[in-house]
Amino acid sequence: MDCAALAVAFSLVTHPSLVSGVIKTALPNMDREVKEQYQVLIQAKDMGGQLGGLAGTTTVNITLSDVNDNPPRFSKSFFHLRVPESSAVGSAVGRIKAHDLDIGRNAEVEYTIVPGDGGAMFDITTNEHNQEGIIILKRPLDYETKKAYTFKVDAANAHLDPRFQSFGAFKDTATVKINVLDVDEPPVFNKPSYVMDVYEDTPAGTIIGAVTAQDLDASSSPVRYSIDWKSDLDSYFEIDPVEGTISTNELLDRESIAQHNISIVATKLNSPVLTSRVAVTVHVLDINEFPPELASPYETFVCENAKVGQVIQTFSAKDQDLPTAGQQFSFKPPREDLRNNKNFTIRDFGNNTAGIVTKRSGFRRRLQEIYFLPVVIEDNGYPPKSSTGTLTIRVCGCESDGSLLTCGAEAIFLPVGLSTGALIAILLCIIILLVIVVLYVGLRRQKKKETLMSSKEDIRDNVIHYDDEGGGEEDTHAFDMGTLRNPKVVKENLYRRDIKPELKRAPRHPVSQESADIRDFISQRLKEHDMDNSAPPYDSLATYAYEGDGSVAESLSSIESLAVELEEDYDYLNDWGPRFKTLAGIFGEQSETQSDSTSTENTH
Repeated sequence: MDCAALAVAFSLVTHPSLVSGVIKTALPNMDREVKEQYQVLIQAKDMGGQLGGLAGTTTVNITLSDVNDNPPRFSKSFFHLRVPESSAVGSAVGRIKAHDLDIGRNAEVEYTIVPGDGGAMFDITTNEHNQEGIIILKRPLDYETKKAYTFKVDAANAHLDPRFQSFGAFKDTATVKINVLDVDEPPVFNKPSYVMDVYEDTPAGTIIGAVTAQDLDASSSPVRYSIDWKSDLDSYFEIDPVEGTISTNELLDRESIAQHNISIVATKLNSPVLTSRVAVTVHVLDINEFPPELASPYETFVCENAKVGQVIQTFSAKDQDLPTAGQQFSFKPPREDLRNNKNFTIRDFGNNTAGIVTKRSGFRRRLQEIYFLPVVIEDNGYPPKSSTGTLTIRVCGCESDGSLLTCGAEAIFLPVGLSTGALIAILLCIIILLVIVVLYVGLRRQKKKETLMSSKEDIRDNVIHYDDEGGGEEDTHAFDMGTLRNPKVVKENLYRRDIKPELKRAPRHPVSQESADIRDFISQRLKEHDMDNSAPPYDSLATYAYEGDGSVAESLSSIESLAVELEEDYDYLNDWGPRFKTLAGIFGEQSETQSDSTSTENTH
């Protein structure tokens, strides 16, 4: 048996069926960390080991298994690390390691930071691959605030073996010192963001607020401010580059933009590349432009049996200014009414409502039916505005429980929600409807009359209306209009223009000399009119026109009819409609008369 490294005893144990040997350790406290494997040469002999017996040998490999009998140990008791102050939270600051002679899970180490002054700034975790302790930044560093941190770190086994607890604590402790390195940092604003308010009527150049940034480095460089032009394209604001005060550059309009979001840039003077930004929100407040007013035209009633101090009506106010949220109204009677009014007063409830309170009892409708109570309403805007409204109170008879019994027409409709304004609106609507109906009927009648008159006036030449004009003038006897109706006065050689002539006129021949014929025609007409006593006065108006030019039917006048043969048939006038009914009748009778005369002559 080879016992070069360790003495091993081998013995044979007799058994009914076999022969076996047991390998036992010869020395206690074997240490795997000193020697992990052993090779043992075993020899077996028969015949009880007597001379002449046969023998055989074999090699046995023995490996010691690990137990957690060794604590972790730091390679040194003091670790010195350095970290820039600009390191981000969560970044690794440095690494430390405690060695454990065990293997596997027995060598797993847990690191913890002992609570102390510097321990709160850092945290430590274990790298599972190499069992290193990684120190992580837990909070932001500031070289100007603190330049170094010192703390202790414990390294202990994660899995303890109870058999070896008597050996003592399975952990080790080391001291870690971390120096913070100074880094040139950008300026730091004293607030993460800014909110400013400005009224929309604020004049240009008014300061609305300020921002402040500092260089926290040891150099303490001056800081310059500017507005990011992308956040203020219309240049509504400007900033003092040294003081950081923000002012308006022009009048702001809340109706256009109610909120401005601008970005302020702070730059170090000795290092322009180092900049920081902060958001500034500017709220444009609505100027108090409108005074408050009563929410509605309140009209209420007071019972004749009302008691002193009784609230007979609750009312509220409204304001056109925005926003409506946050508006606060106060109600009070006018100063002069406060002393002189012995009937009613105003009680402000403090919740934007008020009530009408009676100051006496014994109201009588027969003595005074209506009371008017003024009320002053004031808002909390800037600047505050106020107005005076009037409440109408009608005295009514009521039951003992306060229900309305008898009152005027207006108060009767109050329970159903109809006020004076509503009643007036209803009456106006009824009146407007009546006026529209009357106008419609009148227009229809007028239209019918115009149609009849126009149909009569369209009958030309053969229907003549004579009116005696100029009554009371000096020339009323210059011409007797009755002669127009006396056919005896008219000379036989003159042609009448109001009826169709009975005799056939000579045919018209074309004239070669137009001007001479026209002159002769005019001379003849002048001579005839000078000799005619039945002619109208000189100041009368006579109109001559050739009618029907360009028409398919041509002229229908009696003058033009002289050139037409007497035997012409005028029955086609009946087809022209009701406007030519009179002409059709006149010419139809003449045609019948001529036909009768012709037939009589033929008979003779």
